[in-house]
Formats: sequence, C-alpha cells, structure tokens
Amino acid sequence: MPETSLPLTRHDSPLHSDVLIVGGGPAGLSLATSLAQFGLQATVLELQTAAQLADPAPDGREIALTHPSVALLQRLGSWQRLAEHEVGVLRQAEVHDGPVGHSPSMALHAGGTGVAQLGSIVPNSALRRSAYETAASTAGVRIITEARVLRASTYATHAEVEYQDASAPGLPPQVLQAPLLVAADSRFSGVRRQLGIGAAMTDFGRTVIVCRMRHELPHHETAHECFGYERTLAILPLPNDWIDGQPQCSAVITASAEQAQALLALAPEDFAASVQAQFGSRLGQMTLTGERHAYPLVAVYAHRFSGARCALLGDAAVGMHPVTAHGYNLGLAGVQSLSEVLYAAWSHGQDIGAASVLQPYANAHHRHAWPLYQGTNAIVRLYTDARPLPRLLRQVVLAGSRRLPPLQALIVSQLTGRRPAWPRLGG
Repeated sequence: MPETSLPLTRHDSPLHSDVLIVGGGPAGLSLATSLAQFGLQATVLELQTAAQLADPAPDGREIALTHPSVALLQRLGSWQRLAEHEVGVLRQAEVHDGPVGHSPSMALHAGGTGVAQLGSIVPNSALRRSAYETAASTAGVRIITEARVLRASTYATHAEVEYQDASAPGLPPQVLQAPLLVAADSRFSGVRRQLGIGAAMTDFGRTVIVCRMRHELPHHETAHECFGYERTLAILPLPNDWIDGQPQCSAVITASAEQAQALLALAPEDFAASVQAQFGSRLGQMTLTGERHAYPLVAVYAHRFSGARCALLGDAAVGMHPVTAHGYNLGLAGVQSLSEVLYAAWSHGQDIGAASVLQPYANAHHRHAWPLYQGTNAIVRLYTDARPLPRLLRQVVLAGSRRLPPLQALIVSQLTGRRPAWPRLGG
C-alpha cells in the first residue's frame, strides 16, 4: 500500500491513530499537521498518488489568503515552503458596477486595520504542494495514497474506514479505526453521504473560467471585481513573471454555461482581446498564458458539521462561491478551531470523538460560515441579475458603500480577517 509514514508510538492500542482524515487536500493535510504538532496522531487517506500530491498540476486557481490564514500556515510550516515568486500581494481592491469606468468604483484598502495590505495571493497548486510536503515530514502524520474509500462508519466506541488500494485492486480491502473520523473530501463528499449527513446545494447555473494573463501596464497590486450585466470579471494581481519580469494577473470570468463554452472555444488571442475589452484596456495589451480552466459553480452547506465520532472540514462542510474569496480561508479557520477543540479534549483525557466534544467546533464554524455563505450567495444573485430593478439596487448598494466608511471598514475586515479599527465617539 503506497504511503508516507513516520513512526507511530501507540502500537499497543487497538486503534490505528487518534484521527482518520479522508481527503488529502490542503484542509485535510493541514489538520493532520496541526494535530500532530499538538501531539495527536493522524492518518490521511487520499485517492491521488504520492507523485500527484508532491507536484500538483496547475489548475488555474489563485487563492486570496487573509492574515489569519497566513499566520496559521506559518505556524504549520507550510508557508515557509512556498517560493518567493509564488506569493503575491493584494494591496487594495476596486469594485465596479456595469462597464468598467462608466460609474465610480468602490475602493477598498487596509487602512485602519493595522496591516499594510488586504492579504496575499498564492496559486492553489503551490498551497497543495506545500501542505503535502509539510504533512509528509511531520512526525505523527501517516499519509496513505491511492486509497479508494469503500465504507465510512461510526460506532459507539470508534469510527471505521474501509478502503481499497487503487494501485492493486486485487488485494483485499483494509480497515482502519480511530476515535474520530473527519471528512475533508470535497464539496461533493462521498464520506459525508455515508455518514448520513445531508447538504443544501445551490447550483448557480454558471461556469467560472480561470487563467493567467500577461499585460503591458503594472497592476499596482490591485484586485478588481467587475460586475458586468452579462458576465463577471475579476482581475487578481500576481507577482511579475520571475523569469522576464513581465506583469501578470489572474483573470476569473463567471458566465452562463453557454457563454463559457463560447469563450473557451475562442482562439487565445481572441479570448485575450475579449477580457481586455471588458476591463477597458486598463492594463494595456493582454495576452493569454497557459490553459483556460473551467469549473461549474455549485455552493454547498452541510446540514451539520459534526456528530458522534465524525466531523466535516473544508469544502465537505461549506463549499463557497469564489466571488468573495472566503472558501479557502473558511477551511483554514476550521482547521484552527477543530484542532484547538480536539487538543483541549485530548489533553484533559476526554474522548475526542464524543458528540459533546465536537459540538463546540460545529457551533463556532456555523456562526462563522453561515453569514458569509448567505451574504456571498446574496451578492451573487444581486450582481448576476440583469433586470432593471436589481441593476438599480446594486448601484444604490455600491453608492452607499462608498459613502459609509463603517460599511467599507466592515467589508475590509472580512477581506483581511482582522477587525476594523472603529472611530471612537467624539473623535
């Protein structure tokens, strides 16, 4: 069975580790590393090969990280494994309603938060690679790759996962047991379903296209969210090309399925011209680099985040629409809170799989995620509706945001992950 394994010390226990984690993405691997740093032992089961985890293929996605997310990655040690050219800066952001430049935009910056920038931006593939490298080198973490999960069950005394070696299907399945099972296997989680936990799904009927582009003019580390009446365009600033210094950005286009297919069918130069025109040529001549990647937009919110012997993490708990860039950060916030809850129980000799132990994590994660999830979905519905009344309403919302500094501060606090510095009464 392919696996990355460091010596476990509890061979006298009938259970194989403290926590079984299904899903070797950044959330699952970060949780394993965090728990191991606290002294617990974690086993991660992942269908991909070790080679795929060690060198993930670029998927076009660039992840905007808040300051608390960066701090967590630094504590885990995965942040330090990123190359300098993989880390970009989000200095400020502008929100545009309708055609770019036809009406005033809302500018957002980190002033008053105690930090110099809104956040950082890193390729998803780099975050996946660094999470795997860190987990694979952490004592107390065992990673079983090419593991096809056949069954996930919970019992009064333990949780159990039965899996098949995907590289050797002729071998008999194996079974692992632990006090707790964590599902971190995507928003369409098979483990979540096997645990009997349902989820509310919102299919927006739209597709997001992501790609990298080079451009003539500097982006000044400014992100742009352009809510067009037919499609939405986000421009995310990336570090200059580390070879020739050429400015580059990530373009994120949200469109109907039909429009997305038409855009994907365009020749690279025609696609670049389309993006350049929608952005009003603010960055000068733009050219497409690499592939275009398309993803259907489906948001997911699990009916509950924990139960006896089980917990949900990352997209298996909440799969967000990417427009407000909260999904990845929400997953890392779950890593932080779940690790703290489990360590507190474990260090006091409590059963870490007890429903009463896991409920505080579920409550805290729900309080954090629910307003972000509903707010994001409301924004998406408002800013993708081309009817006259929604158009007027979004113009009113944007104008009001520009004129109300406390509202801007609240939006910035969500982007940075830091509370705004509210002005005191009387100055």
